[in-house]
Amino acid sequence: MKLSVIIPVYNEVQNITEILKRVQATALPWEIVIVDDGSTDGTRDILKELDGKDKIRVILHDKNQGKGAAVRTGFSEAKGDVFLIQDADLEYDPRDYPAILRPIEEGIADVVYGSRFLGAARRSTMFWHMIANKLLTLFTNILYNNILTDMETGYKVFRREVLDGITIHSNSFNFEPEFTAKILKKKVRIFEVPITFNPRDYSDGKKIKLHDAFEAIWALIKYRFVN
Repeated sequence: MKLSVIIPVYNEVQNITEILKRVQATALPWEIVIVDDGSTDGTRDILKELDGKDKIRVILHDKNQGKGAAVRTGFSEAKGDVFLIQDADLEYDPRDYPAILRPIEEGIADVVYGSRFLGAARRSTMFWHMIANKLLTLFTNILYNNILTDMETGYKVFRREVLDGITIHSNSFNFEPEFTAKILKKKVRIFEVPITFNPRDYSDGKKIKLHDAFEAIWALIKYRFVN
């Protein structure tokens, strides 16, 4: 199995070297595709030095477009059999890769979501952020008749053929609900596994905002009825 780890990056100069160290320590990626979404804090200077080394490929957006745009670029550039999305902010731990890859390796899943709400270790913080995530997941389950526990998780891993016939339009954080809506409508096999989670707060540079929740609701409604 050739694993493509896709890392969307925007202004993560403090974290990019460490997250790459952690990803590479798993010894699982066949390639690491980093899409810098117009960083202005020095992240790009680090990435330019890393491009072409240690299975790393770097793609640079000319300007900031949003996480969804960076992930879509990663999809178009990745060459592996399985895609795994890895945020660069150190909230998600690559040591969970074996657990989230196992259902695909065993042939029982086409898509695996790493759930922050299935009982694994996590930092205790950001109560209202958790409530928003759970409400969005509940809304997803009502609209699409499912039992997900964490629609908004950043850890999504899937066979590349899952994208066949799917066009992702979102440029921003509403990538998560659009992707989820479209794979649920496609009726692929989805598993969830517990993952550890170390959320950062807004003083540490967390980027998602309240308005992103409203955009997620609209995306869930919209893609329930259109492609």
